[in-house]
Amino acid sequence: MTICNPFSNSSPDGKAAYHVVKGTVVIARPRVRSGPGRKTTVQLYSSTQLETKTKKARLSKTASLKNKKKTKHGKTDTFTYHIKFHLDLEFGVPGAIVMKNGNKNEFFLKFVSLEVSEDRKIHFDCNSWVYPVKKTNADRLFFLNTSYLPSKTPLPLQDLRQEELVSIRGNGRGERKSWERIYDYDYYNDLGSPDKGEDHARPVLGGTQLYPYPRRCRTGRPLSAQDGVTETRDIFLNLDCYVPPDDRFSPVKFSEFITSSVQAVIHFLMPEVQSLFQGDINNFRSFEQLKKDLYAEPRHSPAGEMMAMEKLKTIVPDEVYNDVTKEIKHNPVKFSVPQVIAADENAWRTDEEFAREMLAGLNPNVIKCLEVFPPVGTGRTESSITSSHIEGKLDGLTIQRAMHEKRIFILDHHDYLMPYLSRINAQNGVCVYASRTLLFLKDDGSLKPLVIELTLPGEEEQSRVFVPEIPVRALWELAKTFVAVNDSGYHQLISHWLYTHATVEPFVIATKRQLSAMHPIYKLLDPHFKDTLHINALGRSVLLCSGGIVERTMFPGKYSMELSSKIYANWRFTEQALPEDLIKRGIAVRDSTQTSGVGLLLEDYPYATDGLDIWVCIKKWVHKYCIRFYPDDLAVNSDVELQSWYTEIRHVGHGDRRDDPHCWLELNSVENLIQTLTTLIWIASALHASVNFGQFAYAGFAPNRPTRCREFIPVENTREFAALQHDPEKFFFHMIPDRFTTTLGLALIEVLSYHMSDEIYLGQRASSGWTDDNEVLRVFEEFTNDLRKVEKNIKERNKDAKLKNRMGPAKVPYMLMYPDTSNTAGKENGLTGKGIPNSVSA
Repeated sequence: MTICNPFSNSSPDGKAAYHVVKGTVVIARPRVRSGPGRKTTVQLYSSTQLETKTKKARLSKTASLKNKKKTKHGKTDTFTYHIKFHLDLEFGVPGAIVMKNGNKNEFFLKFVSLEVSEDRKIHFDCNSWVYPVKKTNADRLFFLNTSYLPSKTPLPLQDLRQEELVSIRGNGRGERKSWERIYDYDYYNDLGSPDKGEDHARPVLGGTQLYPYPRRCRTGRPLSAQDGVTETRDIFLNLDCYVPPDDRFSPVKFSEFITSSVQAVIHFLMPEVQSLFQGDINNFRSFEQLKKDLYAEPRHSPAGEMMAMEKLKTIVPDEVYNDVTKEIKHNPVKFSVPQVIAADENAWRTDEEFAREMLAGLNPNVIKCLEVFPPVGTGRTESSITSSHIEGKLDGLTIQRAMHEKRIFILDHHDYLMPYLSRINAQNGVCVYASRTLLFLKDDGSLKPLVIELTLPGEEEQSRVFVPEIPVRALWELAKTFVAVNDSGYHQLISHWLYTHATVEPFVIATKRQLSAMHPIYKLLDPHFKDTLHINALGRSVLLCSGGIVERTMFPGKYSMELSSKIYANWRFTEQALPEDLIKRGIAVRDSTQTSGVGLLLEDYPYATDGLDIWVCIKKWVHKYCIRFYPDDLAVNSDVELQSWYTEIRHVGHGDRRDDPHCWLELNSVENLIQTLTTLIWIASALHASVNFGQFAYAGFAPNRPTRCREFIPVENTREFAALQHDPEKFFFHMIPDRFTTTLGLALIEVLSYHMSDEIYLGQRASSGWTDDNEVLRVFEEFTNDLRKVEKNIKERNKDAKLKNRMGPAKVPYMLMYPDTSNTAGKENGLTGKGIPNSVSA
């Protein structure tokens, strides 16, 4: 194919000798560097013509970056360069570009755009770091935005396609360097620090029946001299851990991440400074003091700040310390007021709000319909809850009738905890029960707590049962607190980390290793993997490691990740699809008359109602996208890259779950492909948003969602029971985490709940040039419009006074499934409490 180009030049005999193709190159503007110069060059590969001698894709001469100008794309400060190619007449249509960074420093390449004719531009979406060729010893290749199945790849691009895939798989050896684009798998052998002592040793997760786990991206750091299997880690918090360049934060994201982390550190430090001058460095004394210290401007205390800063200097890298120093001088130092206490400071304490948050809070996908009464655990251990605890509270129904009508629900944090509870409680300052909570669905659609069972292990389980009518009301309030502690731990470690972050990572790695960037499924999934590898690497380095923030704040402590491994042993990808999850929990039944395929048995269930709307939108979009490229089942079965991708996910990335026949669908039909991709996109986008971005709204007020307890509930006729009766508030604050742990936990969830300005939300893409397929663009616009309709429905539901669970006593509207499609170019960021980012990015 010959390019019909207006920029042609003539030879001396008057005939056109070559075409001039002009273009632009856009990079993110570095904070302190000048950006690439003339030593950085670009070449083009033809998608239609081969070199006569080599039979490889025809390669153009080099073009240098020229005429640098400061520009802006969205909120990103950029440099825009001009390039010009002289192409021979038969060069054909460019299909790939080769970027050679001849400068000293890496840069973040956003995109390259070329004018190939009067009416046609072609686009290369890059969004990756390009490192100096002196380090990489290789040029950087980017393909055109045209999608090709492997069997339909233009001949000149076939070798480039295969060579690119081979080059990024690596060989499983050596320590990865920051400039290497290598995607390989490894076990979670990066959590412990056995060289520090036995108490810092952690088991390797993954690869064994004892500790199954998803795989992570391999880094290849040196192994510990102590045990020979654990990777060594830097002593300081390592914010520059290895992530392949394609998956590293953009400059904007990394800058904002550092800034929000710095602010969190300041918010953590200042209440600690105050405590030094208030005579109680261990506990908050009252609700009023907690609110005053955490959510109000602290008194300036130069001496205290100096002490705190000296302490900080010993535990964070120099660049973070310097940023904190600057930030303290210019910004107010306080946490925002969490939504759960913004409208009514006491609503969080009501039974109705306690129950509502199981349906519309930050962990809304654990509650299930009770199937057996009394509840029975593993090993057929029967609960201590009896009919006498709940009879007469079921609006005139018998227990069996209420169960038959699907009106008794259970929040069950019993079975998975019991095997670990003795070890967890043996840790210093940890006192935790396993819990079961039964609730009744009232006629108005809200839930009423009926009974709480708290259990400790022993030769026989030791249980205490609490009901709302108990004479000493403080005992019931403490029982609810222990349930919240269980739920907080499960939320952070399982619902959030394991079921979204950890389970998505193998899909990211397999996609990079097995699907070419030209593959249509790669283009479909790419935005749903943005920043996941980087945020996960930071999570392991700072939060999940031995002595990390999770171990310091959550009740499982040093057993946190080991506990999540035991729960992963029963994880099934098929059950992560929202309709299947709701059916499994007894909250929905199959119903072919519904667009989602299921009918809800609990009508006022905000997470499920909004979630099913989102699920339907995603599945409709995925369906129309897939049939564009796969007209029949044969096309799916014959796609070698797609089949290799799925095989690697099942047998390597999630290899510890490969033998469960119910864990995976067979990838042998268009229908199963659509279901698999819909489930994956659901997990990465809506599921993650539902359990992440509401954290500060609900857990930002620590008494509502404590992360551990330091005392058990006292029994009658003891000194502790007398103390509880004398001053319930003081006892409560001695029971929940101390102020250090509380403030550290708040600093963490403030960062996690923060929407960065470069966030790309569901129904959005980084640019309209992500594909040149107009039909795909039309269908994607339809997807966006469908999501806008969901947004309208969510707003209308939140206004409906009949739907008690949409707002609740705390007056927090349910917006965690609100897509926020109009939030483009980062015009609204921070603690917004709404929005579904495309990916697991926080």
